[in-house]
Amino acid sequence: MTLLERYILRNAFTAFVSCLVALTGVIWVTQALRELDLLTGKGQTVLIFLTVTGLSLPALISVISPVALFIATLYALNKLNSDSELIVMSAAGMRPLRLMRPFLTLAAFVCLAVGMITVYVMPASFQEMRNLVTKIRADFVATMAKEGQFITLDNGITFHYRERSGDALLGIFMEDQRNKDKVVVYLAERGQTVENNGQAYLVLEKGSIQRKEPNSRDSSIVAFERYAVDLNAFNNEDSTITYKPRERSTTQLIFPDKAETFYQMQPGRFRAELHDRLSSWLYPLAMVAIAFAALGDPRTTRQGRGLSIAAAVVGVIVLRIAGFAASSAVVRTPAAVVAVYGIPLLAIAISLMLILQGATLRSIRAKAGALLGRIAFPSRPSNSQKA
Repeated sequence: MTLLERYILRNAFTAFVSCLVALTGVIWVTQALRELDLLTGKGQTVLIFLTVTGLSLPALISVISPVALFIATLYALNKLNSDSELIVMSAAGMRPLRLMRPFLTLAAFVCLAVGMITVYVMPASFQEMRNLVTKIRADFVATMAKEGQFITLDNGITFHYRERSGDALLGIFMEDQRNKDKVVVYLAERGQTVENNGQAYLVLEKGSIQRKEPNSRDSSIVAFERYAVDLNAFNNEDSTITYKPRERSTTQLIFPDKAETFYQMQPGRFRAELHDRLSSWLYPLAMVAIAFAALGDPRTTRQGRGLSIAAAVVGVIVLRIAGFAASSAVVRTPAAVVAVYGIPLLAIAISLMLILQGATLRSIRAKAGALLGRIAFPSRPSNSQKA
């Protein structure tokens, strides 16, 4: 790579990193604010809060990186043209494909990073986030219950204890209304949470269980000296976590368990998620090609570039909308898989055609200008020729 190409690459890379950090930071803050209930409602530590929100960063980076690369390419090309460097390069005979080489190098790096994140890192982060959130929701006694307060979970569980004595809870009341026809009330003098083989239990002592009979006003009461309640059974999630397609590894999407009930219900979502991951690396390359097709042509300072920038932005928006539409279509029919890969490849092909066509038109204009110049101002014969 020549010194000039390294100079262009350095400008584009600096702009890319700046855009990536800024956009990721802003969007991450908005996502983090949505998880504040981990601190306020579920009583988690700052470390757990940062862990949960940090696990969303790979997904953000994979989405933001192509956009940051597109903005960086527009910025670098516009800066080169504003400083008249693009005009000088073109006048010196630098071809568009050679000028595009630094941007393609940066695009190759981003394509590799996006591909690695979407295929390996992002599914693992989603799966870890699901496990952590499920664990937080399951052990609601340790994370949400507060002394002297009644808490009600979304699934219909109401819990209360009078006071805490060391690790023990005194004066426990718990009502299970998940099934309105079979309401169960637990009363106990004391209790303590115990974890065994990854399962959380609430061990109650000296209490009673009151069960309402279905379709009746009668209820039965059973007294006990010691009773263990499985807290995981009160969670909204199933006891065995069923991971969504985006939370599964790429290998599990390529070779799914076709006997699984969840897969049989929504095979299209597995197919769409797989091809979204495998085609994600094409979008950085497509966005660089669109940006270069719009601003790669050198222009004088009197020629406005606003329309070209607007056209590039519209092109990227259309590209992403078409990509999302193709992904949605794959859920319904396997035939739409062609569109998932064809849309970014078509954008690359059209952009390269415009770039090469522009180079051909500039070459024709240059030759025509030179020919007209020779016709309008023919060279005068020298003194020796006159003699």
